Amino acid sequence: MYLWRSLNHKQRQELLTYRKRHNLPWHSPPHRNSDRSSCYLFTAACYEHRSHIGLNPERMRVFENQFLNLLDDLCDRLIAWVVLPNHYHFLADVQNAVSITKYLGKLHGSTAHKWNQEEGATARKVWFGVTETVMKSDRHFWATLNYIHHNPVKHDYVQRWQDWPFSSAQVYLESMGKDEAARVWKSYPITNYGKGWDV
Repeated sequence: MYLWRSLNHKQRQELLTYRKRHNLPWHSPPHRNSDRSSCYLFTAACYEHRSHIGLNPERMRVFENQFLNLLDDLCDRLIAWVVLPNHYHFLADVQNAVSITKYLGKLHGSTAHKWNQEEGATARKVWFGVTETVMKSDRHFWATLNYIHHNPVKHDYVQRWQDWPFSSAQVYLESMGKDEAARVWKSYPITNYGKGWDV
């Protein structure tokens, strides 16, 4: 069962309050820059899309903090992110995408070891891997940003972007303004973006 679906209204509000209060790393809103050669979408999923990240609210919070602290150190600019119970996405400007995937692999190794110990499943495979996709155009960039923020809605965790606490969506909406964000959503629809790999 997905974590968010299992929480009552009060628990959801507590998670959102925690998320707002702790002002997790965010670098300025995206700029309209036609040079996207160093901008990548990174995606990683739990093996067989099992909800290892989302076992409970505390694990989600701890993982998100580790994840964002790592990205804050590694990325030139972290533009958007979302952490879900069984996968995550982020969009960032980076100098070396291969190096980022290696560090993410280390994060996966340490979290898999810890979670398997906690659950008494030492031989279990937790992560599937990391993929990276370079942004090919402004259209690709903005559709990707929309896709990341829409992901919790797509997977029926919430009805609005800003209701998912493990995401940059709320800060994005506050920074861009809801009218501009709505224009970007209309101008750069996600249509079948991610079909077949983000299930």
